[in-house]
Amino acid sequence: MTAHGAPPRKAIDSLTQIATLRIELKHSEPRIWRVVEVPTSITLKVLHDIVHCAMGWFDCHLWELVIDGQTYGLPMDENWAAPPPKIATRIRLRDVIQPGITRTDYTYDFGDNWEHSVIVSDVCPGDRGAGYPRFIAGERDGPPEDCGGLPGFYEMLEPRAEPTHPDYNEISEWLDGYDPDEFDDFPIKVALGRIAARRNAAAKRIIKANR
Repeated sequence: MTAHGAPPRKAIDSLTQIATLRIELKHSEPRIWRVVEVPTSITLKVLHDIVHCAMGWFDCHLWELVIDGQTYGLPMDENWAAPPPKIATRIRLRDVIQPGITRTDYTYDFGDNWEHSVIVSDVCPGDRGAGYPRFIAGERDGPPEDCGGLPGFYEMLEPRAEPTHPDYNEISEWLDGYDPDEFDDFPIKVALGRIAARRNAAAKRIIKANR
């Protein structure tokens, strides 16, 4: 404790250190990507939550992170003879990132197999007046859930773009106004803001406990 009763500097810094994430849906053309700033103190489960917020997924399927050959995820009753993953709720981002750039593979929905590249870089002190995670940039709307992965996604876009196509009405009704070229960052900012609010509340409790 400092002379003025403030929590130790190290305790605060561990909460305010941030990293930049570039999240990209692999093999998408044109590219579908996001850039988000996140605290390095988050767990890998929260990293999963952030990827979902940024890309627009609904968290309805299984997922995994692979970092330097190690798989992270949630406990599963059956892992189909594969080595069990390390539990993502027990590992923090700062514990697995390397100096410079850390490349992470993230897969969502083992049926549709949405593969993402998550590049972690630029670790630095955060702005104490800002809320993290926060959205920085991105392009193109993410694909709808359960559309058959990238092959099914692109197969749907073809009739949607041609009103004379025999499947146009059916596909247009299923997509319900979806347009891959339209990108609205407002829902992302709202969703990330909820995570930031929960984190800020937890940080206040930690700082109070260290006084």
